[in-house]
Amino acid sequence: MTDADTGPGTPESRSAGRYLWWLITSQRRRAAAGALLGSLWMVCLTLPPYLLSRAIDEGLRHGDLGALTGWVAALLGVGVLNAWLAIMRHRTMTRIRMDAAFRTVDVVVRQSTRLGAALPRVLTAGEVVTIGISDVRTISQTLTITGPGVGAVFAYLVVAVLLLTVSPLLTAVVLLGVPVLALLVGPLLGRLQGAEAVYRERQGELAGRIGDLVGGLRVLNGLGGKGLYADHYRRGSQSLRAEGYRVGVVTSWIQALGVGLPAVFLAAVTWLAARMAVQGTITVGELVAVYGYVAVLVVPVAFFIEGGYDLGRGLVAARQVVRFLNLEPADADVPDTVDGPVAAAVLHDPESGVKVAPGRLTALVSSRPAECAAVVDRLGRFTGSAATWGGIRLDEVALARIRERILIADNEADLFSGTLREVVAGRTDRDEDAVAAAVHAAVAQDIVDALPDGLDSAVDSQGRNLSGGQRQRIRLVRALLAEPEVLMAVEPTSAVDAHTEAVLAPRLRTARAGRTTVVTSTSPLLLEHADTVYFLVDGTTVATGSHRELLAAEPGYRELVSRSAGEEDA
Repeated sequence: MTDADTGPGTPESRSAGRYLWWLITSQRRRAAAGALLGSLWMVCLTLPPYLLSRAIDEGLRHGDLGALTGWVAALLGVGVLNAWLAIMRHRTMTRIRMDAAFRTVDVVVRQSTRLGAALPRVLTAGEVVTIGISDVRTISQTLTITGPGVGAVFAYLVVAVLLLTVSPLLTAVVLLGVPVLALLVGPLLGRLQGAEAVYRERQGELAGRIGDLVGGLRVLNGLGGKGLYADHYRRGSQSLRAEGYRVGVVTSWIQALGVGLPAVFLAAVTWLAARMAVQGTITVGELVAVYGYVAVLVVPVAFFIEGGYDLGRGLVAARQVVRFLNLEPADADVPDTVDGPVAAAVLHDPESGVKVAPGRLTALVSSRPAECAAVVDRLGRFTGSAATWGGIRLDEVALARIRERILIADNEADLFSGTLREVVAGRTDRDEDAVAAAVHAAVAQDIVDALPDGLDSAVDSQGRNLSGGQRQRIRLVRALLAEPEVLMAVEPTSAVDAHTEAVLAPRLRTARAGRTTVVTSTSPLLLEHADTVYFLVDGTTVATGSHRELLAAEPGYRELVSRSAGEEDA
């Protein structure tokens, strides 16, 4: 398992093969132990036929009870040793597979976190889930080649050497026969990899589609489009099933040949050895040994075929992981970035003309909320722009510093499952006083009191066991507890009633006193407490001032805010 303190390491993402090799080299000692145990286990499988032939030729044929007892005891000892090696090999290979699985999950989660808000724009949730479940399992299974796969090579060579002591002809047949078997299966393995690649692509697309279907079910019901979207999914599912049949056909042939060809090979070599025994070229004991050697050789040959099958599937899965790891967020850091202004400074968005003064509560108002949200995205560096912070372009500031000091509290931000305390605490543990203060500021005490265990009550993923207004206030509690230098809240009160909003607005101002805060809203209850209000039309500032000043001087602003007030009264 990966070390939680050191992390998974830096993955090799230049190609699928390099990524698989990185998983192996990340656990060199364990992989070497697996290869050693696998090799010893495979080699020890070849010893019983030899010991049995000695027991027959030296014990049974000559009536030598002592020799027979000695060889039988050796046979028992090898059996016990091989059982122990098999157990240790299996334990080691399980650890190798689990390490590869956890390491891949770790790098996928870290990359998902790095992409952040850009992730939904570059990859569907269904594709991420498919990578985290299906591809991870396939990749971990591929690493079996580091144990039995390596051992199969050694067993093949040992059998060849042992057969050489019996008959050079049989040795030549075995040495040439196994590569011929591999060549017969090789084209199928290449065909399987192509079929698996197509199947995997369709699988990711379908997983993304069902995620969209489930997430937008309420909207689709309202628009009457559920049936249409379900038909699209049904056709995609049928197409995926057809691709699955293609994969199944190739897989069945590979598995059939993996069992059938070694059996045919065993029969052919045994027939040849039996003729040699009849002709007196080899003894009866050597005939038994040859049969045992070739029967044992079925195991490594089967591993050769199975290893090729696993490797082909693993390369397809690793290709998806590598593609994901190579995705870059739109706001990725550039070299030689700076840390930003030392103290609180003005945030300026030239595109809209908005200037956010430090330590003050600034409100953005527009008839189209998306315009205000776009300004917030630019000032939070979620989209590229010429926005500045203290005269320094935001795209030149280290992204990590921006995320530490500037927080965007989106109205639709995710709520993760856990206790309410864990949901609002975020990445740091906060004391009871801090949590109580944030709950009070967000007017969320009634939510805590209504839950059976208060702050220790369970919250479902996305807050499904809470109402829309409750979820919004819980998001605000979480944002306030983070205590960022700059807090930008998008429509923080849109889902609460007028009475709650009237209480929340002054508390929000008090909780953020002396720190920079930006809100987007058209509610007069919230705008009344803003130090500065920016009125935007078509994404550009047309007026600036206090709420009361804009009410008196701007008819468009007055109409917009009055309409919002009317909706609240209604």
